[in-house]
Amino acid sequence: MTGVFSLLPEGRPGLLAPLLSGAWPAGGSEDHARYLAAGGYAPLPVPGRLLDRIDAVGLRGRGGAGFPAAVKLRAVRDAPGPSVVVANGEEGEPGSVKDRWLLRHRPHVVLDGVRLAAAMTGAERGCVYLSDAPAERAVRRALDERPSELRVDVVRTEHAYVAGEETAVVRRIDGGPALPTAKPPRPFESGVGGAPTLVANVETLARIALTHTHPEAAEAVAGAHLVTVSGAGTRPHAEAGAGGTVALAEVSAGTHLKVLADLCGHGRAEAVLLGGLFGGLHGAGWTDLPLDHDRLRAAGGALGCGALHFLHPEDCPVALATEAAAYLAAQSARQCGVCVSGTGALTDTLTAVARGHADGDATGRLRRWSQQLPGRGACGLLDAAARVVASLLTHFPDRVDAHRSAVCPACADPAPADGRRFTVPVP
Repeated sequence: MTGVFSLLPEGRPGLLAPLLSGAWPAGGSEDHARYLAAGGYAPLPVPGRLLDRIDAVGLRGRGGAGFPAAVKLRAVRDAPGPSVVVANGEEGEPGSVKDRWLLRHRPHVVLDGVRLAAAMTGAERGCVYLSDAPAERAVRRALDERPSELRVDVVRTEHAYVAGEETAVVRRIDGGPALPTAKPPRPFESGVGGAPTLVANVETLARIALTHTHPEAAEAVAGAHLVTVSGAGTRPHAEAGAGGTVALAEVSAGTHLKVLADLCGHGRAEAVLLGGLFGGLHGAGWTDLPLDHDRLRAAGGALGCGALHFLHPEDCPVALATEAAAYLAAQSARQCGVCVSGTGALTDTLTAVARGHADGDATGRLRRWSQQLPGRGACGLLDAAARVVASLLTHFPDRVDAHRSAVCPACADPAPADGRRFTVPVP
């Protein structure tokens, strides 16, 4: 199964409100009339009640960190002065397509989420932040169809790995470059124009809208995830791009990765890269991992943005880690010296390992850096690079050692720094 599909179980209330609905023409965008007919833009609730419901069902942010949505909403609500709500649709992770898909095909559910988040926080301004041209056209059409009682601006940025980081979002909306800034303050304290600002992923806002529209299904809505699945794949009808077989699926929390791998043509996979480039590599035992923030964290990984890249027997995890490090080094904002030097050192040393040129201490240096570098940059890019390296050494020590004594065909060419292995098209 490839393309776009839902795995929400039969008979569950969550089927009342799937985000990956097929209720509009193939390739098209859900219009205002269809969204209204499905119960969208329901009258504004008592803000505290909706916030309590979001808290009760445990909705977490879908941008990568999995932070409780209610906590962020309350922090902005309780800050002094008028606030701002930002729908963050800039997908920095090259292996994720869910946010662009939502903005292209379901802009109204996102805008409804902005409206509701503004009501809960007392915001007087909204903003949709993105880099995708088709998504921008769809959002502007939706705003023309239903002029908002809230001022909603659309801000376009250039695509980059760090451009979706929350302080980079604020900086770009305020007219600066889309580059992270030092924290504190965080946006909920001082964000767009100095106002308390909620920077929320577009899927998070869409699930807030569905929670309001379908309160009877709130728990199922909060527990479902949009997941981008990619990898080499062998299915003849795959949505194939540089990232191979691609699918966007809506699945319930707790779904095992093996289920997704089998459905999406990756049943032969021997490993998986979790959470885009942030969750690390997992080898033996990956089939038992569930889509669950806490359980993946306990296993040393992270769900992140829900991007899963499967490695098949012919794929070399050393080559993948080297390409990931090279891409992250190239995407560095170059504002933090430790990030520039750290990602560069990781990439150079991994490249030497991959090409069979590493000295005897290379593995020790990689292990030491992967432990020392996390948390030292202004954003999560350096952490992602360190996690990829640490997970490679943890899950594939034998494969790393094998590169000392034999030439690896998969590592023969220099690692590209453009992220082509991980980049996938929007289904």
